[in-house]
Amino acid sequence: MEREGGKSAAVVAVVTESRFTQRYREYLQKLKLLDRQHRVVKMPDGTVALPLLGETLPEQHLQELRNRVAPGSTCMLTHLLDPVPSKKAQGCSPAQKLRLEVSRWVENRGVTWSAELETDLPRSWQRHGNLLLLSEDCFQAKQWKTLEPELWETVASALGVQRLAKRGRVSPDGTRSPVVTLLLGDHGWVQHVDNGIRYEFDVTKCMFSFGNITEKLRVASQPCAGEVLVDLYAGIGYFTLPFLIHAGAAFVHACEWNPHAVAALRNNLEINRVADRCQIHFGDNRKLKLSNIADRVNLGLIPSSEEGWPIACQVLRQDSGGILHIHHNVESFPGKNLQLLGSSKMDKEHRPFPQQITSNLCKSGATRDSSRKMLSPAIKSEWQKWAEYAATRIATFLQEVHGKQWKTQILCIQPVKSYAPHVDHIVLDLECRPCPLVG
Repeated sequence: MEREGGKSAAVVAVVTESRFTQRYREYLQKLKLLDRQHRVVKMPDGTVALPLLGETLPEQHLQELRNRVAPGSTCMLTHLLDPVPSKKAQGCSPAQKLRLEVSRWVENRGVTWSAELETDLPRSWQRHGNLLLLSEDCFQAKQWKTLEPELWETVASALGVQRLAKRGRVSPDGTRSPVVTLLLGDHGWVQHVDNGIRYEFDVTKCMFSFGNITEKLRVASQPCAGEVLVDLYAGIGYFTLPFLIHAGAAFVHACEWNPHAVAALRNNLEINRVADRCQIHFGDNRKLKLSNIADRVNLGLIPSSEEGWPIACQVLRQDSGGILHIHHNVESFPGKNLQLLGSSKMDKEHRPFPQQITSNLCKSGATRDSSRKMLSPAIKSEWQKWAEYAATRIATFLQEVHGKQWKTQILCIQPVKSYAPHVDHIVLDLECRPCPLVG
């Protein structure tokens, strides 16, 4: 039986007098028929209902209870429409609770529960308030289709949410649009609060990464008072907002070409009361008309932001330069040569010159000049090689854009998270300054 709204299946129970409860319990436990996930219930007439596994109790067991286990006992079946979880069930993990409730609901619909269905259940998910975002690798078996849409009500109830969505891979359309299907609910708008900043967005239209919280906190601690900043891949304001609200940037130019992200960004600037200190540039940032304006540039795009390096150099102040925060995914397979994801190969002519680059490896505080092969144990050699490559390429771009020589210095190589096995999302803080004129 199913509760109204499909939220939870009823539980079959056997009813007897309270004095026979222990005998019934022992018999049912021995035969593995007692449902330990729900509490024994005392009925209004004083009898006791013991919840059972399965849809019924075979007649042979009813006869055994009446005639041998507890002669003279009342022995009848009922349905508990609002079964109360046992203390054991209340202590189980959300995944275990999901498996328990979905399997029982499926069997009550006449579908045999199988190992295929069990392994097809989700083991992890993203929670966005009362909306749960499932991963793409769950609920793929054909049997699930016959159980929709009521299936999604059961899943949502088991996990304590009102809305449900399932994600796919990020669309290769250039706008980093997620492929998300809304399974239950009438809209995908959600709200998050990170470090006192409110983010509102539609999960079916915009990306949001929980794994970037450490970088958001680091951005919030940057000394940006009085600075003008350009955020080349602003999204819904992941980094634009921390730069404005906590780091004290005087003004931010936020670039974004996903119209759904722009709508969310505009809203987020308003609700956080910083809209007067930000200008949104909608469209392809490679066509950005800004130049000679920024003290700092954020390039928060993975797997690579290399296409944005020339425009980042263009917007830096010609007289004083500034700092670039460059995101990138770097492969670090043991015993494998460095491979740059989404970037051109590091040719010999682009290898760094020792006098051009110095670095401060911020994880350990160790410093090194690139002419000396000393690395902090916390910094992978692949990260350092990529950082040196980026520093040299950007020095070249700066000279081409501004018509004079520049010096680049690696300030920090900051890991954000492991994006995939042997693939690390890192951020390079690169200081870029024009060289003083000689003579």
